[in-house]
Amino acid sequence: MRTIREHLEEKEKAILSPYATLSSQSRGRLHPEKEDDIRPAFQHDRDRIIHSKSFRRLKHKTQVFLSPAGDHYRTRLTHTLEVSQIARTLSKALGLNEDLTEAIALGHDLGHTPFGHAGESVLNRIIPGGFRHYEQSLRVVDKLERDGKGLNLTFEVRDGILKHSKGLGDIVPDKREQLPATLEGQVVRIADVVAYINHDLDDALRSGIISLHNVPQKILTGLGDTHSKRINTLVVDIITTSQAQAPLSTIQFSPNVEELALSLRTFLYEKVYTSPQVVSDFNKASKILVDLYNYFMEDESRLLGERKTCIPNDPYYRCVCDFIAGMTDQYAMQLYQEIFLPRPWMVY
Repeated sequence: MRTIREHLEEKEKAILSPYATLSSQSRGRLHPEKEDDIRPAFQHDRDRIIHSKSFRRLKHKTQVFLSPAGDHYRTRLTHTLEVSQIARTLSKALGLNEDLTEAIALGHDLGHTPFGHAGESVLNRIIPGGFRHYEQSLRVVDKLERDGKGLNLTFEVRDGILKHSKGLGDIVPDKREQLPATLEGQVVRIADVVAYINHDLDDALRSGIISLHNVPQKILTGLGDTHSKRINTLVVDIITTSQAQAPLSTIQFSPNVEELALSLRTFLYEKVYTSPQVVSDFNKASKILVDLYNYFMEDESRLLGERKTCIPNDPYYRCVCDFIAGMTDQYAMQLYQEIFLPRPWMVY
């Protein structure tokens, strides 16, 4: 008798595009394990990510604004959910594997530091060999989760997590090996851009750092003058541009829309991410992480109870890096206060 998983795998073969990545044809996991009777491999990966501690901590990690007091600013978790939603919309329209897409999207930022890219920049400067959040995300799912056992995810999900990041680089790189191995991974890579250039603009407008009249008119005219219009323009363009390929090999924007998307990204870097308000908070956050790193590096006994997170045979600095990178903004500030600031005396 066929299992539910096998029935679902057959359903994928019948419904999905010939370009989709099928669960039954996964390249496998780091460590062989018995297949689940109910869930196909990529659905199983998605569930493991959602139930991980690293995923829960994303709700208290900065996207752009440090520990925002307002209820409606994005955090790393809401960013992740927006990427997932956009990526699933793209995958469904293109007939790709939504389970794989969602697993990659939900896991792509698990290795992000507290205080957003400011934290990543600090660790990249002080950690031997540098620090890159996408590599840390893979390290989280491979080695750090489940008390050092890792989540044992499939190759396709791990590959998509590792190759999602662009920074200021090309959305579609010239070198094919820099692209994810699956179209679903490519979908997450481009959905990440669609999500953050729009929600970071939305948050910047809400904060008052910029106003709508500061945004270049060509962006508002070409992409739309509201948050929803801009996302719709970008998503529809990706679908129509990708569908026009035969065979489908690259998930991409049309040249005109890509130029507008990159212009919006440049505008955010110049007017938001480097604005005095954001930079001031990030400089304070940087000091917190540098001081914490130096404190724990000075004496290995100070980490004590956190040593269970250390990977055997890894250098000690790597353990300190894992500890700090896994912190939420709130925990980093609380720990800094406990270590470096005097406690008030209670006088009765």
